[in-house]
Amino acid sequence: MGNMDKKPQITKENVKALFESPYVRVADLQYAPGKHYYDATRRTMEDMVAVKPEEEFENMLPDAVSCIVILAMPGEEPKLLLSYEFRYPAGQYLLSVPAGLIDEGDKGKADAVLVTTVREIKEETGLEVRETDTVTVVNPLVFSTPGMTDECNALVCAVLHPTDLSSLSQEGAVGSEQFDGFCLLTKAQAMEVLRSGRDERGKYYPLYTWAALMYFVSDMWQPENR
Repeated sequence: MGNMDKKPQITKENVKALFESPYVRVADLQYAPGKHYYDATRRTMEDMVAVKPEEEFENMLPDAVSCIVILAMPGEEPKLLLSYEFRYPAGQYLLSVPAGLIDEGDKGKADAVLVTTVREIKEETGLEVRETDTVTVVNPLVFSTPGMTDECNALVCAVLHPTDLSSLSQEGAVGSEQFDGFCLLTKAQAMEVLRSGRDERGKYYPLYTWAALMYFVSDMWQPENR
């Protein structure tokens, strides 16, 4: 039995900014008199997910895109392309998927998620998405950790068919991005990373990496399984 009628109502008047910077904000969501919940967000106070009406919530654009990049090269076993990116809150290079925020200038575009996907793959891997490649939205919006933040990502799978990997590069890193090499996994190797819960360096990895690994080993990326 649902509890929809009893859910707390958070209005714009009950949202208070506690900290604001160009990149992250902390908001106080007062959901009842004297009751407060705190939200770390990339959004402005006016665009908070918590205050969106149902229809707007169900059709909103995610903050960013996380890319599941699969290399299907001629004569070779398909491989999942991941990279080691420095994650500042963890203080470690963690096995990660190519990902990036949707640019403000792209948010009004119908294909904003796909535009972001192509751009981030190029920036973080050096590979170009070509006409012979396929880019598919796996999930239009998933929340990261909604008990702490309203941040959300689209999950997109890009199956690329390069003839070689001579253009594979991390020199397109921008801003705070720091990388330490790539990791190309066959299905068997990806299964081992899933089973162990650690990458080949012995480190834990992000949930979005786990999602990419699961999508790859389940063969959901294959045309007949979409």
